[in-house]
Parts: sequence; C-alpha cells; structure tokens
Amino acid sequence: MAQETRSYKVFQFPANMIPRVDGDADDWKMVPDSYTVGMDQLVNDKNLSAKPDPKNMDVKVKVGWVKGLNRLYFLYEAYDNYWDFTHPDLHNDIFEVVVDGDRSGGPLIAEQHPNKDLSWSEAYFSFHGVHAQNYHIFTPAEGKDWALAWGSQPWIKDLPYANAAYHYNFRPGKAGKLTLEFWITPFDYAGPEGPARAVETKLEENKKIGLCWAVLDYDDVNDVKKQDFWNLSREHKMYGNASFLLPFTLMPLEPSFRRPLAAQWSFQMVDPKRRLVAFTDKSEGKITAWQWDFGDGTTSTEQHPMHTYKEAGKYVVVLWVEGPAGKARMAKVWDVAVP
Repeated sequence: MAQETRSYKVFQFPANMIPRVDGDADDWKMVPDSYTVGMDQLVNDKNLSAKPDPKNMDVKVKVGWVKGLNRLYFLYEAYDNYWDFTHPDLHNDIFEVVVDGDRSGGPLIAEQHPNKDLSWSEAYFSFHGVHAQNYHIFTPAEGKDWALAWGSQPWIKDLPYANAAYHYNFRPGKAGKLTLEFWITPFDYAGPEGPARAVETKLEENKKIGLCWAVLDYDDVNDVKKQDFWNLSREHKMYGNASFLLPFTLMPLEPSFRRPLAAQWSFQMVDPKRRLVAFTDKSEGKITAWQWDFGDGTTSTEQHPMHTYKEAGKYVVVLWVEGPAGKARMAKVWDVAVP
C-alpha cells in the first residue's frame, strides 16, 4: 500500500458565529468548499476497487472548531437510497468517527492491547478509548442514544462534552437526505472513572490532530458483517489504531473573518513571591507599536514584557497597539492580582 500523504483542514468559526447544533446546515454556509471531505475521498473496505455511486450513497463532511473551546464541530450530510435504523442494537447505518487529539497513535481498543496477558476486562477498563476515542454515531438514531462511545467512558457522549441534532424526513427502508450536526470533545486522557481526572485535548491554531471516519451502510441486510464500510483511511483497522488516522490542521480564521486590528493579551504569574508577571501580546493584525500600562504607574513598549510589582494588589492593566489600520486598546480590570 502506498504511503499516506493526505491531510485535511478544520475550519475555525469566529467566536461570534459558533454553529447552533440544531440539524440546520445554514450556519455552515460560511465554510469554504475547500474544507469539504466528500465521498470521493473514501475507499470501500469490502471492495477496494469500487467507486462511490451517488445514487446509492453520497456523503459530505465538514469539521470546525472555535478558538478557546476544546470542541470539534461536525456537519454530516448524506444521501442514502436505503436508510436502515429500526434495530435497537449496533445494526444501524453509522457514521464512525475516531479522534486522537494529541496524535499519540497506537492501539486504542481492548482487542489490540499490546499486553496479551491481560484479561478482556483489564484491557477494556484501563485502555479502551482512554487516549483516543471512537464514536459510532447512529444515522439516524430513533429510540436509542445518538452514539455508542466505544470504550469504558460513555460519559464523553453527553453534555457538557458532546451534543447532536438531526434533520431528515424519511422512514426506515426509504431513500432520502440526512443532515447531522454534532460536536465532541477530544481527550488526551478519558478514563472509566468519569471526568474528574480527564484531560481534554487543548485545541490551538495550526495544531494537527489525528482524525478519521468511516460510513457503515446497510442496504436491507440482516448480517452486521455485510454492510459496506467506506473508510477515509486506507487502513481498515483505523477504528482501533490511532496510528492509521489522518492529520487534520486546526486552521486560523479565514482572511474574510479577521479583524484588521484588535488588541488582546494574556498573562502568567511567574514568581508569586517576587510578584513577577509575564505579559504576552495576542493582538490581531499588523502591529508596529505596543504601549503597556501595568496599573501601578509604570509602562512598557515591549511586545511581551515582564513586570515586577512592588506591592500586593489588584491592578487594571491596559495594552494599546498601533498599526496601519489605526489604534486599538484592551483593558482588563483586576484580572492581574498579585499577593
């Protein structure tokens, strides 16, 4: 098999345009077509030479994120000539998503645990879905939960870690189009004990995550092993091994959504005993000058200054920035408090 070279993009939604999860795709009209992953990117694991037939199944997927939120948003639009969703078990048309937020790779299901001396129970509850997660999303889900979070942590498919909504008007066994919107939270660690010790994947601009999906399509068959399995990865076992996922880059805002100039900053307490604080400029746009007011009568023109406060207290810190687009200011009231 040829070495995998494909990579994909995750669209950044502006913070004031976060998509509503309501089964309506209107919020996604702003997403350029270059972010769409179509059926032409998938391979049929049961017949590698098969070409997608849009009269049988046609799928389009877009993925998004919002800076500051550790969520991946999905729009799944699919036409199928036969929707199968009457059973209460795993027999269902499925959109299977696997995510490895920190690209740690390797097996993620009990059956593939490297230590074969472990019992199924030991492997499942200590390993399955812990460092990368697999979601079997039922398309659609009627009379059952929207997804199987395949692992020992079913809590990851519920609020506040996930949410989903559908729109469709077909009945079982009929043809039609389905729109599915959902978001999930990727985890670097998600254990069976619940969210108390969980570690969400920190999503940041230009970061690459491991991601892949498959479409499981029944066409009036009763055997779970006889469904078509259309896979974005060229490796069938991507469902249980994160090394077979593909890189998806968390993109910056598209140029049309960027502000020409906006002041923004963050800070970190470096040494509380010395009252030493590090300030980081996070402004947007082309900037030629910075002016900091630390709230104690001192200032700086550095982009990323360090400052030592002489007295304990709560301070109003202000950053002014200047560039070809003009001037901008960001003040934060009492965020900076030193002991």
